[in-house]
Amino acid sequence: MPTTRLQLLGHASFRITTPEGHVLLLDPWLTGNPYVPEHLRRPEHADLVLLTHGHDDHLDAELPALLARTGARVVAPAPVRFYLQEQGVPGEQCEAMNVGGSIEVVGLRLTMTVAHHAAHVELPGGTPGFQHERVGYILHFSDNTVLYAAGDTALFGDMRLLADLYKPTVALLPIGDRYTMGPREAAYAARLLRVAHLVPFHYGTFASLVGTPDQLQEYLRQDDDVTVHALAAGETLEIGQLP
Repeated sequence: MPTTRLQLLGHASFRITTPEGHVLLLDPWLTGNPYVPEHLRRPEHADLVLLTHGHDDHLDAELPALLARTGARVVAPAPVRFYLQEQGVPGEQCEAMNVGGSIEVVGLRLTMTVAHHAAHVELPGGTPGFQHERVGYILHFSDNTVLYAAGDTALFGDMRLLADLYKPTVALLPIGDRYTMGPREAAYAARLLRVAHLVPFHYGTFASLVGTPDQLQEYLRQDDDVTVHALAAGETLEIGQLP
């Protein structure tokens, strides 16, 4: 039976395929992104797009065209949703929700969570606009995989509440440092979340993102019992088959 698959597209962009075959794109920065393999930059099929915030390494300038081409629904912080509608994305493609809420969409249960990270949308000419809160997501799949996509965030103590409430099995955590948590904080986050599997992202793509998976591994204790999956761009992990 098919299970949930996670593919790193590059930097902070992921493709997730559900057991039912639905395709989710998480923070798809694809066009003009040198870290995404060429053959993955123009997806022709997607059912749902999830945006954690509107920075240009998460919100692709060509996203409205992708949404028009695929007909995918989109979930995002409210100001980002309003921005997309100003760019011509039909309102019926946008799933309205807010932090703390959950919805059923494309066969999975989706919860929007808090994150801690300054965010805006870069407007033409480089002007910052649409200041907004950042979010993460908890995704519950039909094969009992529970994925926590933290988005760009600092470490925060309420990750323990996410563990208590949702019991994630896999966490996507940034480790680059400077703009998000670094390896030391990500290791502590894994401890709070009580996950068995951790996929690091948002590192190494810019010179300022100095955190590494090796450093993350050093900060994890043996009794944390966490496996780090440092994926290369384009690599797929069968997260529904992880022990």
